[in-house]
Amino acid sequence: MTGNKFSIEYAKEMDDADKLSSYRSRFFHPQLHNKDAIYLCGNSLGLQPKTVKSFYEQELNDWAKYGVEGHFEAKRPWFSYHHFFTKSLAKLVGAKETEVVAMNSLTVNLHLLMLSFYRPTKQRYKIIMEAGAFPSDMYAMETQAQLHGFNPEDAVIEIGPRKGEHTIRIEDIEATIKKHKKNLAVVVFGGVNYYTGQFFDMKKIVELTHEAGAICGFDLAHAVGNKVLHLHDWKVDFACWCSYKYLNSGPGAVGGIFVNEKHVKNKDTFRLAGWWGHDEKTRFKMKKGFKPTKTAESWQMSNAQVLNMAAHRASLDIFDEVGMDKLAEKSLALTAYAEMLLLSLKNLKFEIITPSNPLERGCQLSLLFKSKGREVFEKLQSKGVIADWREPNVIRIAPVPMYNSFEDVYTLYEIMKSVKK
Repeated sequence: MTGNKFSIEYAKEMDDADKLSSYRSRFFHPQLHNKDAIYLCGNSLGLQPKTVKSFYEQELNDWAKYGVEGHFEAKRPWFSYHHFFTKSLAKLVGAKETEVVAMNSLTVNLHLLMLSFYRPTKQRYKIIMEAGAFPSDMYAMETQAQLHGFNPEDAVIEIGPRKGEHTIRIEDIEATIKKHKKNLAVVVFGGVNYYTGQFFDMKKIVELTHEAGAICGFDLAHAVGNKVLHLHDWKVDFACWCSYKYLNSGPGAVGGIFVNEKHVKNKDTFRLAGWWGHDEKTRFKMKKGFKPTKTAESWQMSNAQVLNMAAHRASLDIFDEVGMDKLAEKSLALTAYAEMLLLSLKNLKFEIITPSNPLERGCQLSLLFKSKGREVFEKLQSKGVIADWREPNVIRIAPVPMYNSFEDVYTLYEIMKSVKK
């Protein structure tokens, strides 16, 4: 292998040595200027697996062939369709199969889980979250506090970076939890912050929250399919996620939830009741009195969104085949290579606000520009690179290990290097 890491030859040799390189061809790549785009936007919307069409066609054919009988006669019967995701999701998030279910969308699930686990009292009513969380999370916490009669300005506490810094220190999270422990009801963090790409020490946050006598939950929108997770072993109380980013399941794709088995098994754990959360054995007796399924499936409100979920199954088949450990291993190398190349640029004034410690990030790098940020972004687009612009001056790139290559990263570097001072 050539010793010059700043060469296209080195990038190609790295791709040749990459055991996961063949998976790139399993996805459709958007076309820009009559060729495959360099797609570095998987943290917003993942690419489409080429098998998705056949999964949709199967359900459409079964609908045409069986009508309502497809609930039991389809190749993948619709009555139990959500079961086809349980094993895969459990592996992805480090859970027991009884702790996960695919359902609804992310913010709907977050609200449903908060209704179960944010049970404030006059003394314990405060919510701790990260400052700069995705707006949906901010709105959810604000309105959950209002729903229970509390002023969000008092009830919701945001932990932000220190002055002059961009990421949140674990010692500041610890200090805030300890400061409010007598009034704390729930801590809700993102697994990975959408803007900076910071991966939080979830295990430590859970421990600190439980020591304070509170409940701990996570929004894993940017963590699932990106980082190796161990929700059960970390004793996370609840979590939710979307599947259209790193899980490549399409726009508006079905979300998912995790509920720790101690809460699933607890008959006193409140959940809003829906028909599809009722015990399967007696569901069609249509009687009054909610009898929850003895798994996280009891949080389901309605039957599975089969057509929506078909793409999810197609993508999860690939994750089952590859495994998160191998993806994480490649991600470390690919993101480190991108970081090294970008930090060598002398013609542009920017800093990478994503943590430099590989254990504190996933595959995203956020570039904060002092000047020319928009110009660089438009140059990338004109040269066939799809990245993500965040106001006021950040370009987010996500070299996703499932389908991005070292050559993709090198080409990004070459384009940025060509921008004049």
